[in-house]
Amino acid sequence: MRNFLTVFGRAGLYLTVFLTGASVMVIELLGTRMIAPFYGASLYVWSSLISVTMIALATGYFIGGYWADRARRTGLSLIIALAALLTLFIPWATRTVLLATDPLGLRMGAFASSLVLFLPSLTFLGMVGPFAIKLATSQLEGVGTTSGSIYAVSTLGSVVGTLVLGFYLFPLVGSREILIGAGVLLFLLAIVLSLFEQKRLGKMLTVLPSVLLAAAGLLLLPKVVDAGHQNTRGGQFKIISEQESLYGWVRVIDQPAKDLRMLTSDASMIGAASISSGESRLSYQDIVGLIPAMAPKMSRALIVGLGAGHMAQVLHERYGIAVDTLEIDPAVAAAARDHFGYRIHGQSVIGDARYEIRHLQGKYDLIIHDCFTGGAEPAHLLTVETLRQLKQLLSEQGILAVNFVGFAEGRVNPPLASVAKTIEQVFPHLSIFISEPGVDFNDFIFLAARKPLDLTSPSLLPAQAEWLNRRIFAVDRSPGRILTDNLNPLEHLQIRKSEHYRHFLVDWLGADLLVR
Repeated sequence: MRNFLTVFGRAGLYLTVFLTGASVMVIELLGTRMIAPFYGASLYVWSSLISVTMIALATGYFIGGYWADRARRTGLSLIIALAALLTLFIPWATRTVLLATDPLGLRMGAFASSLVLFLPSLTFLGMVGPFAIKLATSQLEGVGTTSGSIYAVSTLGSVVGTLVLGFYLFPLVGSREILIGAGVLLFLLAIVLSLFEQKRLGKMLTVLPSVLLAAAGLLLLPKVVDAGHQNTRGGQFKIISEQESLYGWVRVIDQPAKDLRMLTSDASMIGAASISSGESRLSYQDIVGLIPAMAPKMSRALIVGLGAGHMAQVLHERYGIAVDTLEIDPAVAAAARDHFGYRIHGQSVIGDARYEIRHLQGKYDLIIHDCFTGGAEPAHLLTVETLRQLKQLLSEQGILAVNFVGFAEGRVNPPLASVAKTIEQVFPHLSIFISEPGVDFNDFIFLAARKPLDLTSPSLLPAQAEWLNRRIFAVDRSPGRILTDNLNPLEHLQIRKSEHYRHFLVDWLGADLLVR
């Protein structure tokens, strides 16, 4: 082992564990981008990936230590070459694995997909640390310092890999391409290591396993690339545009037979319009579009969650309201502008809502809270703390409108009740409307203000007032709980909704359309 260090150098060994440590985090973080278009970017997907990563590393540490004590001719290069090949396996197998795990449901499907796709490569990457410690340890006396240094460098590699991926690679390169690049980089590292191992052992056969595995990777590479361009979606849907962003896989999809254009982010539909007229096809927006008529003289509004931009257009064109928008995903804003006719009529802010609303300058007469992506609401935007921040931006006569997707369940629904109780902790007056009366799975619109809502306003036409009154929805508050930053079980409470919503999209669009 000392001869290996003489040839390769301790710096080379540290570089190896640095690069493999970076690869671990790159694969783990890319896991969400591979799975989220099908299972959503929910807590369950993240929990599955983190759990699988921990299982893989624990397994790799154990097997790696066992192998290091018994290895003779094969060693670190073979481990890394196998990790490289299995990394290329991920984008090639993603479609097949996701479709196969769909019957397991959201939680078990996400976990099983993570297990099959990411456990093998991460396990071999986990084996690198114990093997490197064995190579770097010449005597028992220094084993503590050596092992500490190896794991410190590996962890530093993970930190750098995370930052480079999040800050630089994600905005520029697709997930599949990054995984392919990681696999190729690991192959190059394995071949270089095998050359040094050959010098140590003096046998050319030492290089052969890594070279053969690299050759297998090259044979697999065209299939990996082709897997990202499969088109088995059928003729009824047409992909107008698609872009991977930091926050999701944003696509514009046409269904000409239904005169329908959809804006999707991962496994969520966040906008829908008529292809021919451009008018919104989301009925809950009809309710929100009447709010300025209930409270005349509105002049300024804020929309949190742009979607396809229809609400901003309606408020400006119908009522002459200056509309500021806050959207976290620049790809969504671009799709709304390029394919749904959205035009900016106020300040357009791209950023995370919790951060940006602290820097906005009120006062707004209307704030529309319509955040929905990845099959779930961002729960941190429906807490007492967030609502208090939004209240500070409202004028004295201002109204907060919150769109929420869920089940009516005979008016006894814990998620609905929780949102209602949370809003009532901040606002003294709350009215709730249902988008489609008589339908269990629905959009619910919460209108909150400092003063009671006036459905008898003379600005409302009699037919409009009657239409709104038919949609007033009473929610039993008793099963609800107040949502805070400290305790917010909303995502858990909404698991049945997430499952139902995903299966609704799968039945409509087809599972294949939701797989990358």
